Amino acid sequence: MKPSPHPYSGPERPAPGRPARPGRRGFLGGLLATAAVAAAGPAHAAARPAPAPAPPTAPRATRPLLLGTYTSEAGGGAGIGTAAYDTATGAITPGSVITGVDNPSYLALHPSGSTVYAVAEPDAGAVTAVALAPDGTYEVLGSRPTGGSGSTHLSVHPSGRWLLSANYGSGSVAVHPVAEDGALGERTDLVTHSSPPPGPGQGGPHAHQIVTAPDGDHVLAVDLGTDTVYTYALDESAGTLTEVSRAALTPGAGPRHLAFHPDGRFAYLACELDNTLVVCAYDPATGALTPGPGQPTGTGSGTSYPSQPVVTGDGAYVYLANRGPNSLTRYAVEDDGATLRLLDTVPVGGDWPRQLALSPDSSLLFAANQRSSTVTVFGIGPDGSLTAVGDPFPAPVAVCVLPLP
Repeated sequence: MKPSPHPYSGPERPAPGRPARPGRRGFLGGLLATAAVAAAGPAHAAARPAPAPAPPTAPRATRPLLLGTYTSEAGGGAGIGTAAYDTATGAITPGSVITGVDNPSYLALHPSGSTVYAVAEPDAGAVTAVALAPDGTYEVLGSRPTGGSGSTHLSVHPSGRWLLSANYGSGSVAVHPVAEDGALGERTDLVTHSSPPPGPGQGGPHAHQIVTAPDGDHVLAVDLGTDTVYTYALDESAGTLTEVSRAALTPGAGPRHLAFHPDGRFAYLACELDNTLVVCAYDPATGALTPGPGQPTGTGSGTSYPSQPVVTGDGAYVYLANRGPNSLTRYAVEDDGATLRLLDTVPVGGDWPRQLALSPDSSLLFAANQRSSTVTVFGIGPDGSLTAVGDPFPAPVAVCVLPLP
């Protein structure tokens, strides 16, 4: 049994090259405002002087959180959701919605923090830029077609000058230039994965992720349909991709998403069809990725549909979301990143965890649970253990959560 297909239908998009209708609305200013609470002393009889007021309680720090959804699904959202989270407790406070963005199912932040980018997953895939102002307002800068269908993932090159996107439906990857104001230019490249042949049961290539390696010189595209990870060199002057290496996974593995260890020499690849997490050696000099044997997810019998791994900032632990059993697997990272040791699994507290994200300091883990329309939050202990904090946060068809620094 295969997971539910990606929904590609959605509201009509602007004609190619025509920007989406811009809008401006406040969303973060109120979320980040906190008030000091003065603790007044108890009332006393007139014969006794009232005690001096206690000093005000220091406000807790809160940071913004953005939420991706499907606007075309029943019960879905109206755009990019906004919220704020308490950095100490993980408690989430709801905000308004950034409208004018269709099916923003994956989000990525520009290195400057001033622009967020969203994919759109209709048959005619697109990417949209949204400017985030310091005063809490936003502006939809416009959309650009990706040249493929079912755009499902995107990332910003560390230079901040290029946006990379993956088209699941057509099995292709695209490059767009990023202007100084964060707006997107016309596509500079589109590469379709025409070989090797699709894996067992796959109707064609399905590019599911595109990300720049920590060395900054290579771009890796994970294709679920061809059971292959392609490595490209990005020409940072022309915005074009040149293939330099490819890594073959076990036929039928269905590689979906990978996450790099901080030292850049190993990556951990979730394979959603054979229920494994693969440790891959990475050579920064050549861009070659070498997969090792698949590691179990610790979820027992049945299909676990692993969706995404994340690695703590210190490189000590890896977490994996499993959609079938609705759980999170914890691994200890050993041998300087070369080995994973399965520690345990915990319930995710929602249904179908599509995506995971860590807070910037790796003290909190967020899970976007698509079918239960919730985001669940976990505190990360010194030993990497996960403890659920608070109640699940309602978020329409939550498929992506992006905590901002």
